[in-house]
Amino acid sequence: MARDPLIVLMAGPTASGKSSCALELAQRLEGVIVNADSMQVYRDLRVLTARPSTDDEALVPHHLYGFVEGAQAFSTGKWLEVMARFLAKLKESGTSAIITGGTGLYFNALEKGLSPIPDIPDDVRAHWRGRLSDEGPKILHGELGKRDPEMAKQLEPGDGQRIVRALEVFDATGKSLTDWRDIPGTSLLEGWPVRRVVLSVEREKLYQRCDLRFGQMIEEGALEEVRDLAVQGLDPALPIMKALGVPQLLAHVAGDMDLEQAAELAKRETRRYAKRQMTWFRGQMADWPLHNPNDGFDKLVETLEL
Repeated sequence: MARDPLIVLMAGPTASGKSSCALELAQRLEGVIVNADSMQVYRDLRVLTARPSTDDEALVPHHLYGFVEGAQAFSTGKWLEVMARFLAKLKESGTSAIITGGTGLYFNALEKGLSPIPDIPDDVRAHWRGRLSDEGPKILHGELGKRDPEMAKQLEPGDGQRIVRALEVFDATGKSLTDWRDIPGTSLLEGWPVRRVVLSVEREKLYQRCDLRFGQMIEEGALEEVRDLAVQGLDPALPIMKALGVPQLLAHVAGDMDLEQAAELAKRETRRYAKRQMTWFRGQMADWPLHNPNDGFDKLVETLEL
């Protein structure tokens, strides 16, 4: 159906049915699907990150999936840079897009922009990553507490990735990450008609879907993907090495646990992650309409006021 181009932002926790809803909606709008999931950008983990299938990709154009090497520490800022170029081309072609994923920070950055934090020099980044590997997150959290106590209060002692980010920003700029965040960014969606929706599934049903899907991933080759990842000898601090299921399956590949134990631990972590996502969406996207995929596609169209 011909219509003016628009952007649909479709967020939701893992295993909530985003891919199928986005596919049906893209077909209706004669649009494209764009990835907003921080793990689905990686080429190495098609199965384990539940990227759209080749059959789905044949039905509707999909963009920003599987285009980043696992050895790269891809960030929200880098995703936003790529998205800015893509949206410019999309506007020229007059094509609608369904931007879908589970990474709330991507949506937040897309709508509000990012604070203009300067690029961190490679030597500063390497220094703090090396210390994280050698000393662990708790020691670095104490270091952050001395340098930037306000930021340290906002972070859990075990959250190594965010602790390192706060330390490298302070080291490189002399300013707290909290100060940089107070500087407003610029939305990439200016001039676009936008619809928003969060997919919401009852908690127990969502947990069941998480468990079922992980079992299917094992059957479809997730373990083989992790074996291939293991031989690359990547830095354990890289984002891809922390993708859901990767640490547990790596432990199995190393002979530290059997596959059944690894799968159960991965399922548990997936459920916990889904819970954190739902909490984030409720807090940060409280004004977004909710849609339960079990209510059907017509209800989704009604919710989006299409």
